[in-house]
Amino acid sequence: MESIASSLLSLAYQIFQPGFCPGDWVWATSMAGALIGLWPVFGAFAVAVVRKFTGNRYHGASLIAIAAIGVICVLVMPWLLATGVSSIYRAVFAGGTGGLSPTEVANLGQEYCFVGVQSEYLGGGQNIYETLFYPSDSVLAYGYYLGALVGLPILTLLAVMLLGRVALRRGPKWPGRLLWIPFVAFVLLSAGVEANTAVHLWLGFLPATILGVIPVALVGPPSWSVIQRSDRPPEPRRAPRPAQPPPYVPPAEEEKPAPPPPAAKEYPPTAVAPSQEAAGALAAVPGPVPTPPGSAQAGGGRFKRIRRLGHGGFGTVWEAQDTQLGRTVALKIAHAPDRDTEERMQREARALAMLNHPNCVRVYDLVEEPDGLALVMEYLHGQSLANAVDTGGPLDDVSAGRLWATLASALSAAHAQGVLHRDMKPSNVIVDPEGLPHLIDFGIARSKGDAKLTATGMMIGTPDYTAPETAAGQPASPASDAWQLAATVSFALSGYPPRGTRETPMAALMAAARAEPPSRLPRQSVHARLLMASLDPQPRNRPTLAAVQREVEGWLARVGKSADGPVAKVVPRLQ
Repeated sequence: MESIASSLLSLAYQIFQPGFCPGDWVWATSMAGALIGLWPVFGAFAVAVVRKFTGNRYHGASLIAIAAIGVICVLVMPWLLATGVSSIYRAVFAGGTGGLSPTEVANLGQEYCFVGVQSEYLGGGQNIYETLFYPSDSVLAYGYYLGALVGLPILTLLAVMLLGRVALRRGPKWPGRLLWIPFVAFVLLSAGVEANTAVHLWLGFLPATILGVIPVALVGPPSWSVIQRSDRPPEPRRAPRPAQPPPYVPPAEEEKPAPPPPAAKEYPPTAVAPSQEAAGALAAVPGPVPTPPGSAQAGGGRFKRIRRLGHGGFGTVWEAQDTQLGRTVALKIAHAPDRDTEERMQREARALAMLNHPNCVRVYDLVEEPDGLALVMEYLHGQSLANAVDTGGPLDDVSAGRLWATLASALSAAHAQGVLHRDMKPSNVIVDPEGLPHLIDFGIARSKGDAKLTATGMMIGTPDYTAPETAAGQPASPASDAWQLAATVSFALSGYPPRGTRETPMAALMAAARAEPPSRLPRQSVHARLLMASLDPQPRNRPTLAAVQREVEGWLARVGKSADGPVAKVVPRLQ
């Protein structure tokens, strides 16, 4: 290793050797420190390149690769080179060559300003441990060494941590420990390096590490499609069935024809609880909805309507009183239900019945009312996010971050059950008096005749908040819900839909189908970059809801805020 260190010193001497104070070899030592500082930069660069292909899959080979890069590039190579440089100077001071040429050894014997003879200055003093724990009588000299041998490594540690954060963008930051913990080990193991040599090595190491952030940043984070693939859980492997040996047939019976198999006996089906994988299929099967104890399927005047809450193409929503259970509920009644609408209502009831999330509206029952099939849901006190923003103004970054993280969690819970919302918009988010948001009105049952139609003639979504692919006639997907949630958050921050407002719904629908770029984004918000990524016209380029939740909750934690706090305070309306 001494030959490599001597080659490093000779290269540094050829690159930078100004002939002025404190001396050409002292300057060359700082240049050698800069060359050594390129190793952590190379390690962070390699980690960023690895993540371009693996995303956030931190297990197995990728985690071993990052750990190996950290140990080799941040600990082993810098430590070997730093101790090698120090040993060369000590060898020259003792009368040897240390692998340097005679001319280089002769130049080390020159004197400069306060340094004196360079070979003695760089190789004839105490090491780092002796200098810090057995100081000389000079308080000024001890303060100088304390600042240089402790302060410079601390600043360099911060630079290495910054390298790790840049290399780990769009992902959890904990793998950065595999870079900065080896650096701490390198600093501690370098206690035997000559103190003056260490000072000048750190003076070159620090700026090289700081400037190294630039090439690591140029690598860029992994694409959202790679992150989406890495966030998917691995598919379980099915164990192969052991091969069964063929049945033994006695020789005497080989000529006999086989008897006909007995008729299969039919048994009554066994009731089995549906698995999570079958939850989506269960939601799509029409049929009765599980009802809680004490409820009934027939309306029969059970629900006393108090006031109408909303009216649209899908039907009418009423605030009602359940006379049997004595609670206030919300009744969603379909307009002139036909068979298709009735089946869609049943699917919506089944889908909502399977959800168990504190920020999703709960479904209680599905009943027959005199004017149609009615979905009985939890009644949420408060007002819509649209009204809250219109009356109280846009939300700040903290409130919008809480809104985004909370609703991303709610939609993820719905997607885990095979349920899409398909109509995310500010009017479908209720903010209760405590300021907590709740997701309502999953877009499954819709009436015919509205502006945006699917292949079966059913309207899905609202034009101002419709994802480009669904506006163009493609089927909805979790990425569509993620786009509409980002559009809702953009409205909460700016007071406008991301594409701005149009004069007619048809114009808004055409703008969505053409995937017009957002024009009313909150550019000054800290969430602007993530909003731009989430509103990408290509679904495969958008971050997943899990990635969005992780990014936003990470930002909230860094600013010292909780993700489950209120998004706005709502004063209940007077009845």
